[in-house]
Amino acid sequence: MAAASQENPYTHGIAQFVSGLHYEDVPAQVIERIKLLMLDSLGCALYGANLPWTRILQETLTGVDATRDCAIWGTKLRLSAPHAALVNGTQVQGFELDDVHRAGVLHVGAVVLPALIALSEKHRKIDGREFLAAAVAGYEIGPRVGLCMGPEHIGQGWHSGATLGVFSAAAGAARGLGLDVDRTVHALGIAGTQSAGLMAAQYGAMVKRMHAGRSSQSGLYGALFAESGFTGIQNVLESEYGGFCTTFSRSTDRFKLSELTAGFGEVWQTLAVSLKFYSCVGSNHTTLDAIRVLQGRRPFGAQDIESIVVHGSQVTMDHVGWKYVPQGLTSAQLNLPYCVATLLLEGNCFVEQFTEDKVADPQRMALAEKVSVRHDDAITALGAKFRHKVRVVVRLRDGTEMEATVEAPCGSEHNFASADDVIAKFRNLAATALAPSRIESLCDAMMSLETAPDASVLAALLAA
Repeated sequence: MAAASQENPYTHGIAQFVSGLHYEDVPAQVIERIKLLMLDSLGCALYGANLPWTRILQETLTGVDATRDCAIWGTKLRLSAPHAALVNGTQVQGFELDDVHRAGVLHVGAVVLPALIALSEKHRKIDGREFLAAAVAGYEIGPRVGLCMGPEHIGQGWHSGATLGVFSAAAGAARGLGLDVDRTVHALGIAGTQSAGLMAAQYGAMVKRMHAGRSSQSGLYGALFAESGFTGIQNVLESEYGGFCTTFSRSTDRFKLSELTAGFGEVWQTLAVSLKFYSCVGSNHTTLDAIRVLQGRRPFGAQDIESIVVHGSQVTMDHVGWKYVPQGLTSAQLNLPYCVATLLLEGNCFVEQFTEDKVADPQRMALAEKVSVRHDDAITALGAKFRHKVRVVVRLRDGTEMEATVEAPCGSEHNFASADDVIAKFRNLAATALAPSRIESLCDAMMSLETAPDASVLAALLAA
């Protein structure tokens, strides 16, 4: 491997970090944070268990997969480990409720946890400390690939949760299996060649919900195949021809390989993962917060609006600023004008506000027409860490004009939620799938995971 490391210093460096990471190496702050992040993801998955698109996957795969090794969270169903990772990852990402690393442009829990929990059920007994170390490995790697690629990656049409996610999933699963450096390199190389996902899915397709599940499945395959001696692309991130970075970026000056291994052991990307308290794409949250700030200064409602102009980054404009056309709940949850209209009409943008009967609501669509999103060069120039920054200008029908700037939403790394708020959100979402006593047991198990002799207790509690 020494010779190969001259050609793959970054893939090899990632593998060294992942395979060598121990629970004792991780700061207490990171351990406490990741337990809250994981609890949030599990709540999102439990809410997602009974959504139309996840039920289609559950029923279809139950018909083609006779293996019953791993739980489908929030249900009585069981499937093989790869199909469980696919379905459970889809459930985590199923209703735009799950975490996001803003600068790295990645929903992390949705890709790491389904693969890792499936491993703990079927392939290897993993105690709580080992599980936490493996989870941290996964949460650290995908965002770094995102930081390397920059926001242009999603701007040119790749769905980053699907493309970057394979590396988080593979890293977590490789660490969960206890793979050495060489096999971890191959796990990353096997996962990386499966990377795929198109942003056009955001305009209404159910398949957008499935992208995270496929990434989790691909990462699981990568780790399992590498464990058995199957080889992958050893320089999957560096290769000048057909490598991940060169293939998924328009030019070599659009990515920064140094970000892939920057700050290992000193800078913890896990702490930069944000949680959502609106049930819509993360790019919309700063605008919704800004409107609430302005309503706090002077109360106003939908009937008072003359116009709303959102000034944001190029990625924000391209990602969520398009003219709203009703194409299903996916497009509703990803469209900024629709979500602004929803907040103004109903006072919130959570799960209760997104139902099929409201997708083409004339009142909501008329109000959305009053919302425009414009590119602000100055915000784009600030870079990936500020890609969600917005300046919102509201003009009321009486001529009053108000303005608010928000850099990061509530729940972000700059304004992270309290443990009580995270647990309250988890309980709220989990109540759609589990009995109250099971919800409390699952919460307790996660928050004391470092003491667990066997992390598969999580899977057992997630089964309905």
